[in-house]
Amino acid sequence: MDRLSIVLVVFALTLFTRLGMAGDYSQRDEAKVFIDEMVSEHQFDREQLQKTIDKAVKKQSILDAISRPAERTKTWAEYRPMFVNKTRIKRGLEFWAKNKETLERAEKIYGVPAKYIVSIIGVETMYGRQGGSYRVIDALSTLAFDYPKRPLFRRELKSFLIMCRQYNLDPLKIKGSYAGAMGYGQFIPSSYLSYAIDFDGDDLKDIWSNPVDAIGSVANYINQHGWVRGGVIASRARVSGTDYKALANETLKPDKTLKEWADLGVTAASSDPLSETEAAALFKYKGRVGAEFWLGFNNFYTVTRYNHSRLYAMSVIQLGDEIERKRSVQQ
Repeated sequence: MDRLSIVLVVFALTLFTRLGMAGDYSQRDEAKVFIDEMVSEHQFDREQLQKTIDKAVKKQSILDAISRPAERTKTWAEYRPMFVNKTRIKRGLEFWAKNKETLERAEKIYGVPAKYIVSIIGVETMYGRQGGSYRVIDALSTLAFDYPKRPLFRRELKSFLIMCRQYNLDPLKIKGSYAGAMGYGQFIPSSYLSYAIDFDGDDLKDIWSNPVDAIGSVANYINQHGWVRGGVIASRARVSGTDYKALANETLKPDKTLKEWADLGVTAASSDPLSETEAAALFKYKGRVGAEFWLGFNNFYTVTRYNHSRLYAMSVIQLGDEIERKRSVQQ
């Protein structure tokens, strides 16, 4: 083989590895155990399941992407413009106008303000425009069998296959994000099974192409995770002294009352009346013009159940508030 041929072969093998490698998963020991479990615990047909798993493609790009999520690598000054921007506000207004009655119904039933349902869908998929280009079977197989944090994605792969069987969906055709999240609201399979709803009465839970079901499902998810109707969400905070410093960003869950925070030099700057018994967590953000301090209350924590990130939750809140402000000006 001449030198050029060798170079071409090496290049082809490298490209094949980078783009994906199909046909090997069902022969891997850990995949065999997985298949055994699905057969014994969930009565899957072994031969059919082996064919499905064997058609899964390992994607190096998925492993690369999950190792550098924006929530872990960017400051608030870098993260905020990605989601709180003119394009998402404009398209959020359009989405609200097209789905006004559905959003009002969801807010009435579940207590979640329409603006935050809109902003979650906006942050997640730009109102359905960016639902993900990976086959979910590829994403979850890659992460279940070739990623260090395998147990979570192994469970999600199980949920995905159960979901597809239960709702007669083709597991080889459904697409989503690099982490296996799907539809307008980017539900992982276990969330789909637990929180997706048929909100238009057609006996389908279509979060991929039906904004009505997607809106109802997002509202149901937030409600089921503890949203308090009319409850406070977040407030800018004033800080003094040094007692608070080690406590900022320690937890997403409200862990101290406002009275306790005040004793540590932290007070809410909100103009809304707040009880000193209200619990909150303290967050420090690296903003465009320096440090920002915020107190996050129960409803802020509830938004982080959708994505366990203080950056994510704040972007959802601020995008929703901006969309509502712009909408009120236009009316």
